[in-house]
Amino acid sequence: MGVNTIDANMLKNMFLAGAKRIEAKKEWINELNVFPVPDGDTGTNMTMTIMSAAREVSALTNPDMESLSKAISQGALRGARGNSGVILSQLFRGFTRPIKDEKVIDSVIAAEAFKKASETAYKAVMKPKEGTILTVARGMAEKAADVFDTTDDLAEGLRQIIEYGDYMLSLTPEMLPVLKQAGVVDSGGQGLMTVLKGAYDCLMGIETVDGFVAEVKPTAPAGNAGKMGLDEIETANIRFGYCTEFIVMLEKPFDEKDEEEFKAFLSSIGDSIVCVADSDIVKVHVHTNDPGLAIQKGLSYGSLTSMKIDNMREEHHERLFKDAQKLASAQAQAQTQRAAEAEPEKEIGFVAVSMGDGMKKIFSELGVDEIIEGGQTMNPSTADILDAVERVNAKTVFVLPNNKNIILAAQQARELVEGKKVIVIPSKTVPQGITAVINYINGSSAEENEAAMNEEMQRVKSGQITYAVRDTVIDDKTIKEGDIMGLGDDGLLAVGENIEDTTLETIAALVDEDSEIISLYYGEDVSEEDAENLTEKLEEKYPDCEVELNQGGQPIYYYVVSVE
Repeated sequence: MGVNTIDANMLKNMFLAGAKRIEAKKEWINELNVFPVPDGDTGTNMTMTIMSAAREVSALTNPDMESLSKAISQGALRGARGNSGVILSQLFRGFTRPIKDEKVIDSVIAAEAFKKASETAYKAVMKPKEGTILTVARGMAEKAADVFDTTDDLAEGLRQIIEYGDYMLSLTPEMLPVLKQAGVVDSGGQGLMTVLKGAYDCLMGIETVDGFVAEVKPTAPAGNAGKMGLDEIETANIRFGYCTEFIVMLEKPFDEKDEEEFKAFLSSIGDSIVCVADSDIVKVHVHTNDPGLAIQKGLSYGSLTSMKIDNMREEHHERLFKDAQKLASAQAQAQTQRAAEAEPEKEIGFVAVSMGDGMKKIFSELGVDEIIEGGQTMNPSTADILDAVERVNAKTVFVLPNNKNIILAAQQARELVEGKKVIVIPSKTVPQGITAVINYINGSSAEENEAAMNEEMQRVKSGQITYAVRDTVIDDKTIKEGDIMGLGDDGLLAVGENIEDTTLETIAALVDEDSEIISLYYGEDVSEEDAENLTEKLEEKYPDCEVELNQGGQPIYYYVVSVE
C-alpha cells in the first residue's frame, strides 16, 4: 500500500528515528575517517548535531510543519559541530524551507525539499569538494526529481532515492583517491545515509522511537584527558539538592525584561541557572531545594513540557561530577559577563579554540578574551562559538577556529551574531592561530589586520604527532595499529614506531632553507625531560633556526609543531 502524504507527526517520528539510528552507529561511522587517528569524529559530530535538533523536536507535543521545521532547522543550526555537522545542519535547513508552510508533504514538495537541501548545503561550503556528503546529497536530490516525476508514492520514491544514495556513496572512493587508498567510503555521506535509512524504516513501520531519549551519551576522553578522581566530590557539599529542568511553551509575550525577571527569581531559589528564550519556548535549568517553586513560576508564563527532576544527592558520582562542571562553567561565565558589562565596549576582541592548558595559557597571555575548550578531540558547536562571541564586550570580534574542522561552525556562528562585527580567521592549527594573534597590530583597521593575519598565518607550516588506531594505507605508506604518525597541513608526513624519531622526520619534512623558527608544543603524555632532549637534538640539527619549546598539555597529540 502506497504512502501519498506525510504529516507533521509522522515526519517528527521519522526525524527522531534517523537520530536514533545514527546515535547507535556513530562509532562505526567514526571508524570510516581516512586518517586512523584516535579522534575520528564524523559520527560523533553528526550525532551531536542531530541530537541538538532532536531535543527540540521531542519537546513538540502536537507539531505542525511550521513548528517542526523551526525545531529541526534551529536546533541543528545551533548544535552543529565540525564540518560534517555544519553541512548536515544546512541540509536540514534547506529541506525544511519548502515544507514549513505546508500541512503535509507530497511527492512534489518532497522533490523540492531534497533539491533545496542540496543547494543550501553547497552554498554553505566555500569550496565544495566532490566525493563527500555533498555529492551524496546532490545525487539523491537529482534522483528525487526523476522519481517523483513518475510516482506519487512517497514510500516507493524514498526507497529508490536511498538506493541511489547508497550508489553515490559507493562512488566516493573513485572521486577522492585518498578514500580509495584507505579502503573506505566518505564518512559524512555514510552518516547521511544512516539518518535517512532510520527515517525510512520508521515510515515503513520497521523502526519505532518509543522510549528513545534525545540526548548524546558522553564518551570518555581519549588518552588521559579528563581523568579525575570522582570520589573526591562529596554529596555533603551539594548546596541545592534537585537538578530541575523543563521547557515553557509560552502562552503570552515574553520579552527581555521577563527573561531577566525569570532569571532573577531562579537565582533567588538556587544556582547553576540556565534560562534561554527562543521565540515561543523558554528552556530552564536550575539546581534548587524546592523544584515546585521553579515549576510554579514557569507555569505563570505558559504550559510545561520535558520536565525532569533529579535528586543529585542520590546520583552516581559521575553525574555529580558533571553537574559540578556545569556549575563552575556557569559561574565563570556569569563572572566574565559581569566584568564585561562593567567595562566600556572595546573596539577589538578575540575568541580562540584551543586544547591543553599550556596552549590556552599562551592565548590568554596574548590577550585573547574567550578561549573555547575544543579542537580535534571535541569540536565546539556553532552555539558554543556564538556564546563566546557574545560574551566578548567588543565592537569587532576576531574568531580563530584553529582547526580545519571548526572553520565552518565559526562561519555559521558569524551569520547568527547580532550587534557586532565578527571576522573569522580560518586558522587550521593552533600554531597558525598563535601567529595570527601575534601579528595583530593596534591602530590598524579591522580589515587591514584581517589581511595581515591571514598573510602571516600562511607562512606557518604545522605538524601533529599521534598514534594510529587501525591498519591502513595513506599516501602509499603502510600504517599499522599503534604506529606513530606525523600529520602535516596537507597529509601524512611520517610513520614510525618511535615518537621522537617520527617527530624529527616530520619536522624534517617541514623545514626548508627559508625556515627561521621551529616551535614545539609537547602534550600531556610527554615528559618535560623527553621534550627538552628532543629540543636539544633539533638545535643541533638546525643551527640556523631558533627552536622554541612550549608546554602545550594537549591530549591525543604527543607534539604539535610549527615551522616558520
